[in-house]
Amino acid sequence: MSASPTLLKPSFFNRDPRKVARALLGKLLVRKTRHGILAGRIVETEAYLGENDDAAHAAAGKTARNFVLFGPPGFAYVYFIYGSHYCLNVSCLPDGIAGGVLFRALEPVAGIEEMAAARGIEIRGPDDLKRLSWLRQIASGPGRLCEAFGATRERDNGKNFASARSDLRIMEDAYRVRQVAVTPRVGITKSAAHPLRYVIAGNPFVSGRKS
Repeated sequence: MSASPTLLKPSFFNRDPRKVARALLGKLLVRKTRHGILAGRIVETEAYLGENDDAAHAAAGKTARNFVLFGPPGFAYVYFIYGSHYCLNVSCLPDGIAGGVLFRALEPVAGIEEMAAARGIEIRGPDDLKRLSWLRQIASGPGRLCEAFGATRERDNGKNFASARSDLRIMEDAYRVRQVAVTPRVGITKSAAHPLRYVIAGNPFVSGRKS
């Protein structure tokens, strides 16, 4: 992470979720805590296209659960799934039009020990912090990254990722993505074949098997 990452502007999110999902790769998800900064580089995302996408929560129309997706772009939408973990998304498109991007995996960058503790992952020695198999346990998956960042619906739903006043932000530094791979979305049954999952090609921190 460079010394001075900059906050993304709301306009970044005010476009087609497919473009946002691709453009988010390489950006930083940042949490400000009383202990310091947690940061992870976004390496895997999925686009959800709103009311015309059967796999999207917005497909049922605006509800008390999904209203963030229909609001202004750049806001956190958090939901609980399978009775076991949270998933973190960002709203896209203009106010009143639903669309979003799911964060599926992060590469840990800062606050690694705090994130590991939040995940209940034991640090047995300084070598763990350099070992890929250990690091991948922290945020390689949507539920894992939420746990690592302490992201819950009660705490974070509706937060503005593009606000300097928010403790949960999306920022960018000098990092450049060399190659993007696009695949069908995973873990869903409706509209599952659509190529709407985006990963940094070759990055070892994507969810599932190493790519």
